[in-house]
Amino acid sequence: MDSNQSDLEKKWYIIHTYSGFERKVAEGLMSRVQAYGMQGKIGQILIPTEDVVEIKGGKKVVTSKLFFPGYILVEMELNDETWHLVRNTPKVSGFVSQGSQPTPLTEAEVNQV
Repeated sequence: MDSNQSDLEKKWYIIHTYSGFERKVAEGLMSRVQAYGMQGKIGQILIPTEDVVEIKGGKKVVTSKLFFPGYILVEMELNDETWHLVRNTPKVSGFVSQGSQPTPLTEAEVNQV
């Protein structure tokens, strides 16, 4: 199977994390993907942020704020192996889902974030 075919099977999922640990979870997940050789099954890991302009001490300061605190986005092929890898990452509470199956985001939802 070539990588383009594999990319078509990857979908975006929302992972619920402990609030304040989004970066740690993303780094931990990236390390686990490398350690278990799942680079072909798990793609990008994003922490939704937005730039906010604040005035501090009379100066404009641009800071990056979490857009959805407690959540990260993961592009992945969903199967038992990848589900367990993500779910067993420290500080991960679980997948955002309807029922027992994680719910992938639609293309429009991904573009919106």
